[in-house]
Amino acid sequence: MTPWLTVVGIGEDGYGGLGKQARRALLGASLIIGSPRQLALLPPCIGAQRQDWPTPFALAPVLALRGQPVCVLASGDPMFYGVGASLARQVAAAEMQVLSMPSCCSLAAARLGWPLHDVQVLSVVARPLAALNAHLYSGQRLLVLCNDGKSPAAIAALLRERGYGPSRLHVLEHLGGPAERQVSGSADDWPHGDSAALNVLAIECLAEPQALRLPRVPGLADDAFRHDGQLTKRDVRAITLARLAPQPGELLWDVGAGCGSIGIEWMRAHPACRALAIEADAGRQAFIEYNRDALGVPGLQLVRGKAPQALAGLERPDAIFIGGGVTAEGVLPHCWERLRPGGRLVANAVTVQSELALAQFRQQQGGDLTRIHVAHAQPLGAFDTWRQALPITLLDVVKPLDA
Repeated sequence: MTPWLTVVGIGEDGYGGLGKQARRALLGASLIIGSPRQLALLPPCIGAQRQDWPTPFALAPVLALRGQPVCVLASGDPMFYGVGASLARQVAAAEMQVLSMPSCCSLAAARLGWPLHDVQVLSVVARPLAALNAHLYSGQRLLVLCNDGKSPAAIAALLRERGYGPSRLHVLEHLGGPAERQVSGSADDWPHGDSAALNVLAIECLAEPQALRLPRVPGLADDAFRHDGQLTKRDVRAITLARLAPQPGELLWDVGAGCGSIGIEWMRAHPACRALAIEADAGRQAFIEYNRDALGVPGLQLVRGKAPQALAGLERPDAIFIGGGVTAEGVLPHCWERLRPGGRLVANAVTVQSELALAQFRQQQGGDLTRIHVAHAQPLGAFDTWRQALPITLLDVVKPLDA
């Protein structure tokens, strides 16, 4: 099949920086779609009709012309956070050719002398800045695709708030073009106002000694969360997440989420992990909303309501954690019915009644019951003694593939 759609990556150097193949595609197109800035880079010799992307952005104008010679302009590498990636989800590879230029991140790494494979690339284009919180580690290098010219100053403020004020920031504007510029400074005393709308922010992360450590492995410190005591404690949480075994792209239901700690750590395991936190209490809902941003997973979806009623219509999950409400009528059977075949269900119990509910469920569906005892050394006069936390009974069961 001859491709009818050509996606041309164009840089700040415009038409003069394109290769022969890209120029031929533009000369042979009947229609060229792009942003006003990109279309303005084309010379008068390009006779095709020119069309701006609609507002709000949509791919429909391109898809409606399937079979006609159409060119789409994109910035740099169209498959790197670009429109090429969006089109590839709806247009077969045989129908589309992509002609790439260096991405802005490749150019930024070249200017800074940073090996690109050692750098974490993030985008805050139409995304919340809170997503950066999951990637802040001393010594980490970040390249951030900014939403607009106000993003660098806003990110500097976020870094100060998180205890990363000493971090070094570099704003690279209009990379690859005649207006290219770089400005630098520290987050603590960021001296620059608004940047150019087209910019990449490079961050050399450096934490203050008192900055909260947020490792990727499960088991964050309890004081990393805002909560009212309804919290799966650190050691039990680490064991629970190990049983849930998050995989990239999987969806978790965190039922009776409390402050959302299980769902949050599930999503921190990999950027592609997804979670729904189901919680009925308004105060704990507020904790979830704060914690998900502070810990870098603003994409965690809060479902306001009580199980099992609040579970109706939700996307079927790959794993379910039930931290509260296992004795509520219908919760366990409804969760089991909605769980995908091969999925994992993990539930924790602290009362005799909830333990009994898990034991009865295990008799029907199988699985493992584990008793977890955790004790902490605490002062007793001039000495220390062990203070036993409430024991936790954990049910871990995998749904059969043929269920």
